[in-house]
Amino acid sequence: MKEFMMIFTGADYADLGLSPEELQSRMGKWFSWGEKMEKAGVLRGGNALTPNMRRVSGQDRTVTDLTSAEVKEIVGGYYIVEAKDVDQVQDIAQDFPDYDLGGTVEIREIMVFDK
Repeated sequence: MKEFMMIFTGADYADLGLSPEELQSRMGKWFSWGEKMEKAGVLRGGNALTPNMRRVSGQDRTVTDLTSAEVKEIVGGYYIVEAKDVDQVQDIAQDFPDYDLGGTVEIREIMVFDK
């Protein structure tokens, strides 16, 4: 088995103007999806990320503070899952709760380096 990271990108919920009820419903979908992966024994970890970010870039190490309002899409979080291949992770990603909001799941295999 291999480990993969599912990286979630899309708009920040606060920028979408969702009602408290919509937010609660959406969080319920996230919890259900996480529980489904836990029961299947494939979830290895993950977290949500805040919409505030700091970029350090270039040879001069230029520092830029950004918020979700300043970028088109943000990385909102990630899960690490264990699967036999990328196709199996694609199947797991079918339950991603934010496809209806234009969200995206990027699937990346985690490199393992021998010591």
